[in-house]
Amino acid sequence: MWRGLTQLILLLILAGSLAGTTLTAARIASDPLIAPFVEASYDQIQAATDRMLVTAATPETLSAHIANRLAESPRNWLALDALVDLAYERKIPLPSALNAAVQTAREDDHSYYATVTSCAACAYDPAQCSLSEVMICQAPIALTPIGDIAGITRAGVAYASGTKVDQIDLALSVVGLGATAAIIASGGSSGVVKAGASLAKLARKLGRLSPRLVEMAVDAARTGVNWAALPGVRSLDDLTAAIRTESFLPLTNTMADLSRLNSATDATTALHLLPMVDDAGDARRLANAAEALGPKLVGRAEVLGKARLFRATLRFSETAWALGAGLVGLMLSTAGIISGMIQHALIKRLRRSLKRTV
Repeated sequence: MWRGLTQLILLLILAGSLAGTTLTAARIASDPLIAPFVEASYDQIQAATDRMLVTAATPETLSAHIANRLAESPRNWLALDALVDLAYERKIPLPSALNAAVQTAREDDHSYYATVTSCAACAYDPAQCSLSEVMICQAPIALTPIGDIAGITRAGVAYASGTKVDQIDLALSVVGLGATAAIIASGGSSGVVKAGASLAKLARKLGRLSPRLVEMAVDAARTGVNWAALPGVRSLDDLTAAIRTESFLPLTNTMADLSRLNSATDATTALHLLPMVDDAGDARRLANAAEALGPKLVGRAEVLGKARLFRATLRFSETAWALGAGLVGLMLSTAGIISGMIQHALIKRLRRSLKRTV
């Protein structure tokens, strides 16, 4: 009697768990607004990164990161200073030889002669720019509509002459100039989109765009530009007729969140972190981290890397907890029923054996 009652209860629990799990899964599948992960609050992001640093920011790890940054040319002083500050914040002593090497490199890179010669090289070849130099030597043109107009004009001339078109520069120029003229609609204001596109153009000159972001720009140019009309673009009206705005929306939305990153930090920091951005989701998560962590973002990004940093910007939603609870209940109920069936079968077999021996 008790065995039958127990099996009935387990069957009812199994049916309830199965129904709840199925209902939750169906809600997730039918409603894209219900996601298993949601954006964490700023306090949650700070707490999550602090927990991760307990095991990630060891003296050996920090020393290795600083040594690697010192070996670069040109040196990235934004990252170097952030790593040294992180060591100070975590009260981690660095080897005296490493501290001396950092000080010597700082004096070498910030001397008057080094500043003049490096800026001259940067003005000639953006790939030779350090992150701090590019804002002085390259930004005045790239951050204005002049750079966008020049990019579209270059693409039109190249297409008309049959030479290779720089599709990445063209796509970013279209987004920047189109946002300035409010041609391209997006989730952000035109000024926000323009700022993000200008930042991306600078990053491209430095070779700091991720391969997937480059691919997004190329796809936008390939599918969104009327190439026959491009050489005739002389005004914003001509630009409107020469592009299909819907093809540029994924790139435009990504640029809007890049501008959030820029606003939460500064242009130099945003340029440094841009290689982490593959799509609009990455841009949004990085912007959230920037707004939560402020000046601490760079040091944490250096040590934690993209995967762990972005994981800190998400948390389980109530839907995910409900689904998890349903799955646990389903597994426990299934295990209980299987265990009961095995026990029942063993008891029956034992009884048969006893009857044969009597």
